[in-house]
Amino acid sequence: MITNKTTNQIISNKESICKNVFSQALGLMFSKRKNLIMIFNKERNISLHNFFVFYPIDVLILNENKKVIEIKNNFRPFTFWNSKNKGKYLIELGKDESKNKVKVNDLLEF
Repeated sequence: MITNKTTNQIISNKESICKNVFSQALGLMFSKRKNLIMIFNKERNISLHNFFVFYPIDVLILNENKKVIEIKNNFRPFTFWNSKNKGKYLIELGKDESKNKVKVNDLLEF
């Protein structure tokens, strides 16, 4: 479960967690709409592509304290994106009911 501690709002009741390189590389490709959490070993620059994800997603970049430091809304299929900030966690929100529930500087819990 992903919760916005700042607004006490539930963002997602069910999501997949990707901790290894293979699951992170696969991400949401070829999958139905779902939410995903990627956990990296340390803060890093994040580069994404949305190839073979056939729906737009929202991308959240979080620091080591799980504070939202960057948001990419409406990341379209078959495009590229690079984060401006380094992050330790990345959340991909594919489900429509999860979108627009988070702002920069919100604190999340999962």
